[in-house]
Amino acid sequence: MTTRTDTLWEQFLSPIFSHLIDQEQLKQLKDSINWEQERDRLANSNLEYPNYYQSQNFHGISGGYLTPDAAVSYDPITQYFVPPNETWVREDAIKLVQGEPRRILDLGCGTGSTTVLLQEKFPNAQVIGLDLSPYMLIMAQRKAKGLPIQWCHGKAEDTGLQGESFDLVTASLLFHETPVTISKAILRESFRLLKGGGQFLLLDGNQNTLRFADWLTNIFEEPYIQEYAQENVETWLENAGFEATATHTIWGVHQANVGIKPLPVSSPATVREETNEDIPVNPAPA
Repeated sequence: MTTRTDTLWEQFLSPIFSHLIDQEQLKQLKDSINWEQERDRLANSNLEYPNYYQSQNFHGISGGYLTPDAAVSYDPITQYFVPPNETWVREDAIKLVQGEPRRILDLGCGTGSTTVLLQEKFPNAQVIGLDLSPYMLIMAQRKAKGLPIQWCHGKAEDTGLQGESFDLVTASLLFHETPVTISKAILRESFRLLKGGGQFLLLDGNQNTLRFADWLTNIFEEPYIQEYAQENVETWLENAGFEATATHTIWGVHQANVGIKPLPVSSPATVREETNEDIPVNPAPA
């Protein structure tokens, strides 16, 4: 695994986590996968990686998420940085979903942790997980263990998927890892993808807390986290056209943001025409 040696992560925390994570088990997992074959099976050969993604290291790993190393180490590391329990936090966010969405898109799905929980929560829904890293999608597919989830290699800000075709669009732990301009573009794309009345759900770090934790940028090599922390997701949602926006604090250090795409407004002519069709026509009295 190629990593930078000058980050605080490598200098101080990496030695600690080397004792918490079974390195031999990770090596066996990595060696058991034909990464090139699996990557080619899942990858969109026409996709061009954006500069903000391929030019940055994430979590001290050279090459960021476009490496097998990042894919196999993501879950073992993330479990310690989504307190008090990663699954509880993701489940609490999913509890905010209203009704029974029939078609769900999980943007920036990574290794599929939230995607799998969504399919288990809504077993009758068609669930799609989309991510920019084919290596992360390889791990997501393994995690799904036969669940009927469709995995898609693509950009969250420009999915190429049909508009107004989803009841629920979600994103977990994504916005703090993208520039603000991209996060806003993802919201506009989510709005385009949702049907009228559809829901958007975001889970990420609590912006109010992260504003006072700029040390995280140096420790975990999170190039965009402070840019995210200085902004306000609820305002982004409103500017993208969402209604009924709200911010929910989860376990103090996480936040979930929700918004609803407004239902289309029928024109007066359409309303009159539909109404008249339902009214029986009786002859006028003589």
